[in-house]
This record gives sequence, structure tokens and C-alpha cells, in this order.
Amino acid sequence: MDEQTDITTDATTDVTADLTEDVAALAGSDDVTRYPIAPGYRVNVRTGPGTKYGIVRTLPYGMKVPVYCQKPGERVTGPYGTSNLWDNIANGQFVADAYVHTGSDGYIAPRCD
Repeated sequence: MDEQTDITTDATTDVTADLTEDVAALAGSDDVTRYPIAPGYRVNVRTGPGTKYGIVRTLPYGMKVPVYCQKPGERVTGPYGTSNLWDNIANGQFVADAYVHTGSDGYIAPRCD
């Protein structure tokens, strides 16, 4: 039986770095408050409010994200507690609120449609 290993290559790192630069450039283009991702975590960005949704990208360490709206979904436990809230950080892109330091256990943005 072959053993499979999850390996990050330099090419993947380069693509992630490019995406990070693109996100940072876009992030500076509006006046929305940004909230830090928990220190020491690389957080998956998903197409919907749960871990069964596809991963769009992974946020790098130290990233701050806007929260345009929030939506209930799968309950997730992270460094900021357990919550079913998911934060919309871009069109069709969600992160678990339990990994975002919003300073609140509840809604800090409007509910997503």
C-alpha cells in the first residue's frame, strides 16, 4: 500500500504568496474594518459556512480580514471559542469566526443573504 503525504512545495508557497499580495492589495482598497486571524494559525477559506465546503485558499499567518457579513453554519471550535458563525471575507468566501478575533461572541456584521 502506498503512503500518501501532504507536501507543500515551493511552487505552492509561491502561489500562496502571490494570492496574499493580491488579497492585501484588495484589502487596502476599501474602508472596512479588518480583524486578525488567530496568531499561529493558517485558516482555510471556504465557499460556504462549513468544513464540507470547498477550500478556496488558505490565509497566511498574521493576516487581517474584512467581515462583510456573517452567516450561521457548521459549529467549529477554534482559539476564540466554539461558534456556528462564519465570516464572509470576500464574494463567496467564508472563514470560521472561531478563528477571527472580532472581540465578540456574536454578530459584528449584518447577516448574509
